[in-house]
Amino acid sequence: MIEFNDEKGYLTDEQISMLEALLNKAIEIEDITEEIEMSVSFTTNEEIQVINKQYRQIDRPTDVISFALEEEAEGELEILGLEHMPRMLGDIIISMEKAKEQALEYNHSLDRELGFLAVHGFLHLLGYDHMNQIEEEKMFARQNEILEAFGLER
Repeated sequence: MIEFNDEKGYLTDEQISMLEALLNKAIEIEDITEEIEMSVSFTTNEEIQVINKQYRQIDRPTDVISFALEEEAEGELEILGLEHMPRMLGDIIISMEKAKEQALEYNHSLDRELGFLAVHGFLHLLGYDHMNQIEEEKMFARQNEILEAFGLER
């Protein structure tokens, strides 16, 4: 289940439906067969800057932040008995202001930018990263594969 949180009403019903279908396509491409739970929230630059500063010690707005629930911290105990529960992937937070700015900057639609950010955040939830060139190439290739398979190209 994908929960969308758009308390400020930034998105149309069509945009939410598109993002849900896109993320379901990403789930299919990633070959995730078990039931999952994740949330996607939409916010302002100001609010995402506070989150970015608090959790990443970077005091500026960013376009998307992901909080993966499957990451185990060192020394953390494994929770047993979750076999019959949905797989909890985590939360994605997208700045609508940044999404609009970047859609203009990259000369593509807001839908394309929102799709890119949602898939980017989703892949982070699965453990993809871009801390070095090899990881970045792998992650961005997978992003492009998902976006192209869905038909959401630049």
